[in-house]
Amino acid sequence: MQDLKKPMIAETATSRLTVQKWQSGEVKSLEDVVAEEVPIAMIYNGISHAVMLATPQDLEDFALGFSLAEGILSSPKELYEIELVQQASGIELRMVIASGRFSQLKDRRRSMTGRTGCGLCGAESLEHALRMPDSVNISKEVFTKQAVLRALKNVASQQALQTETGAAHASFWVQTNGNIAMVREDVGRHNALDKLLGAKAKTEKQSGFVLTTSRASYEMVQKVAVAGVDMLVAISAPTGLAIRVAEQCGVTLVGFARSEQFVVYTHPERLV
Repeated sequence: MQDLKKPMIAETATSRLTVQKWQSGEVKSLEDVVAEEVPIAMIYNGISHAVMLATPQDLEDFALGFSLAEGILSSPKELYEIELVQQASGIELRMVIASGRFSQLKDRRRSMTGRTGCGLCGAESLEHALRMPDSVNISKEVFTKQAVLRALKNVASQQALQTETGAAHASFWVQTNGNIAMVREDVGRHNALDKLLGAKAKTEKQSGFVLTTSRASYEMVQKVAVAGVDMLVAISAPTGLAIRVAEQCGVTLVGFARSEQFVVYTHPERLV
């Protein structure tokens, strides 16, 4: 049997390498920049709970955002400590959380891997596959269509990793006036959103909405609903399940958001 060696694990978000580019019948060597993804282990009070594939940047935001979105924590204050430990096979995010939360986690802990795809890998049954938020604190905030369009005009200039590699998704926190206040990037759209929501949870609460460069899946809607975000704007399409969940949770879901157009799927009363 062939002895397959484990791939080398990157420590940075990008790597540089020499490639051959074929164009118009000619070939030339040039330097390329590629985005990295590494296994990231979420470890709570010494117990490994999940392993994700993610870009190794903004990992403390990722740890907090994932923990809140998964219901492992209900508040950032319940996360006491985070230590990033580089291992030969990936990165461990060693978190110390409140004892009560850890007790609940042990009661429902299950094995799951790599949620960058469907978001349901590792669910033990159909009943566990789809989870509605236990409580959703959605406000009656309203936004203007001009704010959405203004943010869309500025997304490209805010995506440093995507500009460099062409391989990253981004999630943005957009203020009510359309200004982009915060951005997080990752090769996985769910990871980018977790990073953004984790970073946002550390700041004072302010009105705004989330803009994502990806499609709007069920899990994307579920994450913003748990975070109490009023509106999710996606550059691509939503799924039918995402629409139904957004309707039930009170989230305004916008899809196909392009330079001068967008489609409102749920709660249009929030856009004026």
